[in-house]
Amino acid sequence: MKLLLDECIDRKLAREFIGYEVQTVPQMGWAGVKNGQLLALAEAEFDVFITVARNLSFQQNLPQFNIAVIVLQAQSNRLIDLKPLIPKVLATLATAVKGQATLVGV
Repeated sequence: MKLLLDECIDRKLAREFIGYEVQTVPQMGWAGVKNGQLLALAEAEFDVFITVARNLSFQQNLPQFNIAVIVLQAQSNRLIDLKPLIPKVLATLATAVKGQATLVGV
Protein backbone atom coordinates (compact mmCIF):
# COMPACT_ATOMS: atom_id res chain seq x y z
CA MET A 1 0.00 0.00 0.00
CA LYS A 2 1.34 3.41 -0.98
CA LEU A 3 0.83 6.38 1.34
CA LEU A 4 1.24 10.08 0.63
CA LEU A 5 1.85 12.50 3.51
CA ASP A 6 0.64 16.07 3.02
CA GLU A 7 3.26 18.82 3.03
CA CYS A 8 2.05 20.16 6.39
CA ILE A 9 3.06 16.88 8.10
CA ASP A 10 6.64 16.43 9.33
CA ARG A 11 8.38 14.03 6.93
CA LYS A 12 9.84 12.17 9.92
CA LEU A 13 6.37 10.72 10.54
CA ALA A 14 6.95 8.50 7.49
CA ARG A 15 9.33 6.38 9.60
CA GLU A 16 6.36 5.20 11.66
CA PHE A 17 4.71 3.43 8.72
CA ILE A 18 6.87 0.31 8.69
CA GLY A 19 5.98 -2.02 5.83
CA TYR A 20 4.34 0.72 3.76
CA GLU A 21 5.70 2.71 0.85
CA VAL A 22 5.53 6.33 2.01
CA GLN A 23 6.29 9.55 0.16
CA THR A 24 5.66 13.18 1.07
CA VAL A 25 4.12 15.84 -1.13
CA PRO A 26 7.44 17.75 -1.34
CA GLN A 27 9.33 14.55 -2.26
CA MET A 28 6.95 14.12 -5.18
CA GLY A 29 7.61 17.71 -6.29
CA TRP A 30 4.01 18.70 -5.56
CA ALA A 31 4.61 21.28 -2.81
CA GLY A 32 2.25 24.22 -3.16
CA VAL A 33 -0.24 22.29 -5.32
CA LYS A 34 -3.83 22.97 -4.20
CA ASN A 35 -5.90 20.13 -2.72
CA GLY A 36 -8.12 19.34 -5.73
CA GLN A 37 -5.20 19.12 -8.13
CA LEU A 38 -3.12 17.36 -5.48
CA LEU A 39 -5.73 14.64 -5.02
CA ALA A 40 -5.92 14.17 -8.78
CA LEU A 41 -2.15 13.71 -8.97
CA ALA A 42 -2.06 11.49 -5.89
CA GLU A 43 -4.83 9.09 -6.95
CA ALA A 44 -2.72 7.97 -9.91
CA GLU A 45 0.15 6.78 -7.70
CA PHE A 46 -1.10 6.33 -4.12
CA ASP A 47 -3.75 4.43 -2.17
CA VAL A 48 -4.06 6.78 0.82
CA PHE A 49 -3.51 10.50 1.36
CA ILE A 50 -2.76 11.49 4.96
CA THR A 51 -3.32 15.11 5.97
CA VAL A 52 -4.17 17.38 8.89
CA ALA A 53 -6.40 19.58 6.69
CA ARG A 54 -9.72 19.21 8.51
CA ASN A 55 -11.70 21.10 5.86
CA LEU A 56 -10.55 18.92 2.97
CA SER A 57 -13.69 16.79 2.94
CA PHE A 58 -15.85 19.93 2.83
CA GLN A 59 -13.77 21.70 0.18
CA GLN A 60 -13.38 18.75 -2.20
CA ASN A 61 -15.80 16.26 -3.72
CA LEU A 62 -13.91 13.24 -2.40
CA PRO A 63 -16.05 10.56 -4.11
CA GLN A 64 -14.69 11.72 -7.47
CA PHE A 65 -11.14 10.74 -6.40
CA ASN A 66 -9.88 7.16 -6.39
CA ILE A 67 -7.87 7.61 -3.18
CA ALA A 68 -8.69 7.20 0.50
CA VAL A 69 -8.07 10.19 2.76
CA ILE A 70 -7.12 10.02 6.42
CA VAL A 71 -7.41 13.29 8.34
CA LEU A 72 -5.32 13.45 11.50
CA GLN A 73 -6.86 15.43 14.33
CA ALA A 74 -4.28 16.46 16.92
CA GLN A 75 -3.47 19.51 19.00
CA SER A 76 -1.03 20.62 16.30
CA ASN A 77 0.75 19.23 13.25
CA ARG A 78 3.98 18.84 15.21
CA LEU A 79 5.57 15.40 15.20
CA ILE A 80 5.16 15.04 18.98
CA ASP A 81 1.39 15.52 18.63
CA LEU A 82 0.96 13.29 15.56
CA LYS A 83 3.04 10.26 16.62
CA PRO A 84 0.49 9.07 19.24
CA LEU A 85 -2.09 8.74 16.42
CA ILE A 86 0.00 6.22 14.47
CA PRO A 87 -1.49 3.05 16.04
CA LYS A 88 -4.99 4.27 15.13
CA VAL A 89 -3.86 5.25 11.64
CA LEU A 90 -2.31 1.81 11.07
CA ALA A 91 -5.53 0.15 12.22
CA THR A 92 -7.55 2.43 9.93
CA LEU A 93 -5.48 1.78 6.80
CA ALA A 94 -7.01 -1.67 6.29
CA THR A 95 -10.54 -0.25 6.20
CA ALA A 96 -9.94 3.15 4.57
CA VAL A 97 -12.33 3.60 1.65
CA LYS A 98 -11.33 5.33 -1.57
CA GLY A 99 -13.36 8.47 -2.14
CA GLN A 100 -13.96 9.01 1.58
CA ALA A 101 -12.24 10.80 4.44
CA THR A 102 -11.65 9.03 7.73
CA LEU A 103 -10.93 11.10 10.81
CA VAL A 104 -8.31 9.81 13.25
CA GLY A 105 -7.86 11.66 16.52
CA VAL A 106 -7.07 11.22 20.15
